[in-house]
Order: sequence, then structure tokens, then C-alpha cells
Amino acid sequence: MIRYFIVIFLFTVTSILSQTTEPKVSIQQSEYDFGNINQGETVNHSFLITNTGSDLLKLSDIKASCGCTAAVPDKQELKPGESTQIVVTFNSTGRKGPQTKIVNIKTNDPSNPVIKLTIKGNIIVSENKEKNAGAVIYFPETQHNFGTVKEGDVLTYNFTFENKGTQPLIIKDVKSSCGCTAAIVSEKTLKPGQSGTIKVEFDTKGRLEKATKTIAVISNDNKDPNKIITIFADITKK
Repeated sequence: MIRYFIVIFLFTVTSILSQTTEPKVSIQQSEYDFGNINQGETVNHSFLITNTGSDLLKLSDIKASCGCTAAVPDKQELKPGESTQIVVTFNSTGRKGPQTKIVNIKTNDPSNPVIKLTIKGNIIVSENKEKNAGAVIYFPETQHNFGTVKEGDVLTYNFTFENKGTQPLIIKDVKSSCGCTAAIVSEKTLKPGQSGTIKVEFDTKGRLEKATKTIAVISNDNKDPNKIITIFADITKK
């Protein structure tokens, strides 16, 4: 009987000792809401993690729920009583509306082998950004009047255009309404903010009176893929 109580006593002591030498992860705050974020902003928040146990706490296999989120700890091993900051960074580029992202971290705490850090936010897209999303072709002027000219004259005019969007603008084709008109594009691909020109040539040979010619500029602008520019002339005999 005495032997039985000794075994029970030793088992109890061993259990108590094993419990008191375990690491224990404690998080001051496991969730953070950024509120409204302007699209394109990169925001970050520091989470405080502390080892409140009596053995070395190890943090490993830190994974975010998407590539837009990154988590970097100051330390990955914490002695009893030590703390570390885990900075979670979120890039809002290309996103809009409510967002929830989670960072999973593995620990050697037997009672809490995986901890989750959650960040939230609402991505706000300004009206100008929404309007100019993608490629946007913009002409300061879409018409030009040569006025009165002589038959046989070859007329030229440069139309300028700009990419006011957020993605590269690609000029796919330029089509004239007749063979008497040609259009030459200076650049077929424009980065956001870049400008180019379209040189329009109109041969008036064999033509008289008022003439109207159009050129269709075909691009990857989703809202206006076929932009029309127009030239006018009043052709008289030499």
C-alpha cells in the first residue's frame, strides 16, 4: 500500500514539474482593425508576444494568408519573461472594400501550438482612381480644321495624346476613313503619365469643296477602345 502511494506521489510530482517547465505564449492583442485605408497605402501594426512560461518559447513557420501581408518577428526564441514584437505589414495596392488577413505562427507551447494574428481594414478607392483604373487614352483635342487650302496640298497635323490611367496604354491599330489620309503613331505603348503623338497626313489631290476625314485610334482603353479624331478642310482649285 505504501509502495502504491509512493508511485502516485512520484507521478503527481513529475506531472507538476513538467507543467511548470513548459513555455507559455501570451498575446497582448491578437486582432487589429486599421479602419479605412486609402488604396495603394502600405500599413503595419506591431503585435506583442510574451513567454509567460518557465521554458524557452520557440516561434516558427510564420505564414500569412496572402502575399499582400508579411510578418516579421524581432525574435523567434523567447526566454521565460521575454517579449518580442511581430510587425505585420499589409499592402493595399489593387484591393478595395473590407479586408481580413490572418497570420499563423507555430509555437512549442503544448497548450497553444498555433496562434493567429488578425488584421482588418476597409480599402477606400478615390473616384479619380476608380475612373482611371486600367489604361485611359486622353486627347486634349480630337478635331482640327485646316481651313481653306488648295487642291493638291498635302496637309499634316500632330494630335497629342496621353495615358491618364494606371496601366500601360497599348495602341493596337489606327484606321483612316480613306486612303487619302494616313496616321503615324510616335509610341505604341505608353506608361501611365506618358504622352505621344499621332501625325495625320491628308492628301487633297483630286478633291474639292469641304472634306471631313476621321481616324479611329484602337487601344486597350476598356471604356473608350475606339477613339475618333477628325480633320476638316475647305479645298479650292489652285
